[in-house]
Amino acid sequence: MEKFEQIYQRAAERKGGENNLEAMLSKPLADSAILEITDDRWLSAFSQKVFQSGISWQVVRNKWPNFEVLFFQFRIEPLLLLPDEAWDDKANDKRIIRHHTKVKSIADNARMIHEVSEQHGSFSHFVLSWPKHNITGLWQYLKTHGARLGGNTGPYTLRQMGFDTFLLSGDVETYLRNYNIIDGGKGTKRALDAAEKAFCTWQEESNRSLTEISQVIAYSVGDNKR
Repeated sequence: MEKFEQIYQRAAERKGGENNLEAMLSKPLADSAILEITDDRWLSAFSQKVFQSGISWQVVRNKWPNFEVLFFQFRIEPLLLLPDEAWDDKANDKRIIRHHTKVKSIADNARMIHEVSEQHGSFSHFVLSWPKHNITGLWQYLKTHGARLGGNTGPYTLRQMGFDTFLLSGDVETYLRNYNIIDGGKGTKRALDAAEKAFCTWQEESNRSLTEISQVIAYSVGDNKR
């Protein structure tokens, strides 16, 4: 397996130097900032990513203010009180993207967040309490206990919200396969364990966040020269 410094130097060369590369890297939020994220914002973010799957991201963003209105700004308690027929009505509302199963996922994920918050105080407390060496376990939790949060949907949402996680984006997956770190399906436990082990090693070497490491790897391969 390559040392992280080798990966970093290749990415820097492709991006016109270390200063350019550093300017392109985003960093996770501090724990104190994540703790300020309320449950409704988590539900909104998960829901937006669910709708963006298979649909133009910009189309979903343009419609999102209507989603916020129709779903009570994604406040958990009012949504939990809605009867099934109300969800059916919302799924047919022309102000939003009409997709029945994706709309119903909002109800399922509201219940997941509510249950987590009952146990941990808030969804933010829950994600921050998750073991740092087992981020893929958090991905699996979202897939198993949430609705339509498997694949990259859950991890991308975590990253968007500022939580520190790597991503198995196309470029990162390509790198991991080219260097024989993973094989077979990328969502298998074997592949996820192997990927996480590699990222933990690179984190120990570099003292960088998983977010930064993931981006550096993506910039070191693929059709993203600059």
